Amino acid sequence: MPSDSTNPKRVWIIGSSWAALYGTALIGLNTAWYANYEHSSFHLYDDSKEWLQMDKAGHLFTNYFEAKWTFDALKWAGLKPRKAAIIGAATGLFFQTTLETFDGFSAEWGFSPSDMVANTAGALVFLSQELLWKQQRIQIKFSSTFYQTTKQYKSNCDCDLGKREYDLFGSSLPEQTLKNYNKQTYWASANISSFFPDSKLPKWLNIAVGYGADGMLGGYENRWNGDNGLKADATDVKRVRQFYLSPDIDYTKIKTHSHLLKTIFQMANVIKFPAPALMVNSKNQIVFYPIYF
Repeated sequence: MPSDSTNPKRVWIIGSSWAALYGTALIGLNTAWYANYEHSSFHLYDDSKEWLQMDKAGHLFTNYFEAKWTFDALKWAGLKPRKAAIIGAATGLFFQTTLETFDGFSAEWGFSPSDMVANTAGALVFLSQELLWKQQRIQIKFSSTFYQTTKQYKSNCDCDLGKREYDLFGSSLPEQTLKNYNKQTYWASANISSFFPDSKLPKWLNIAVGYGADGMLGGYENRWNGDNGLKADATDVKRVRQFYLSPDIDYTKIKTHSHLLKTIFQMANVIKFPAPALMVNSKNQIVFYPIYF
């Protein structure tokens, strides 16, 4: 339960926990990721046109929830909402800036200004709503499908598209969920009652606008070097942007007296609720999904 005033013990618990998580994450990333690639002098890298900007949507989503969860933890410790919101936004941005700096010293990548724009946007989406409305009327959410995307692609490429998908994004469910941009959708989910308090609609009902992409077998194009050293060409698989409209649920608007359920609902709000959805893509196709994950 949130403290009515600043609780030094809780502040210490949050500060030490965040520091431990931060240090562990950096050590783990350096060991499992950056150590496998050559280091270089600090340099910039323009990846703004990769993956139809799906990775940028991921950066915005990540920074938004890092800010929000830090804010919620600080409110539990009794900090004033405005101060907690500013610290929350700054904390998420600091962590992501550290990771971008690591990229800047990696020969494989580089410091990405466009990633930083997306990180900053995520922090500002959170902070601006707290300062303006003292609530998150529009929440950034995530969803992911579970099927193997390449099974739906039709290509004349003399190559194994399934193997290409697994080589790029991994074969396990967690890897596919986190890495496969073809499976991901990012949502801006607006709570109707927050904008129209006199509405007779349920307080938990949201309307969500989503962005996704499909047909991506490489960062920039669907060509790559195959195992036999020959160039694989699957450019007949079209890379498409997808835009969605769907109802959603704001779990935090569901009334309960259970502090455990309230915590669970806060965490569940990361994920877009599976619901009917209308999709329009960059090929001017319109598709209705009875249930879209």
